[in-house]
Amino acid sequence: MLMRSEMDKTQRLVMTALMMTLVLLGTAIFRIPVPMTQGYVHLGDAMVFIGVMMLGRKNGTVAAGLGSAMADILGGFAVWAPWTLFIKAAMAFTAGSFIERSYSGHRHAAGFITGMTLGGMLMCAGYYIAEGVMYGNWAAAALGIPWNIGQFIIGMMIAMMFRGAVSSLR
Repeated sequence: MLMRSEMDKTQRLVMTALMMTLVLLGTAIFRIPVPMTQGYVHLGDAMVFIGVMMLGRKNGTVAAGLGSAMADILGGFAVWAPWTLFIKAAMAFTAGSFIERSYSGHRHAAGFITGMTLGGMLMCAGYYIAEGVMYGNWAAAALGIPWNIGQFIIGMMIAMMFRGAVSSLR
């Protein structure tokens, strides 16, 4: 029989792997190509934010980075995987850090929204820099910014609906 601390570690590992898979699926299955770019928008950001809400900053960061990078590799965008690993992990870490710091007995919606917005803006900046470096065209890289903003805003809305649904169960 597993001791309590070993059970907790096993449960955290399993939940992190499950969330990593949901990030991968949200990114790979629900893809909409972005006109005039080689990118696409997806629902993976919603899973990133939900992962941070459920797992906290540390495990949410692992699930976001690895799940998103795996989606790039399996989806035919392997050249983006190293960038995505870092960018999505930084997005989750930023959102999770702000959410954890704003916690004071209650997790208020404003803390979640602010944390997710900061993480989303970091993601937009990260992909702008990555695309500018990779393709050497900063103007073309800027075309993806509005799409990335829309992607993380939709992700925020889905995550907040999930948060509301889970909160009502308690």
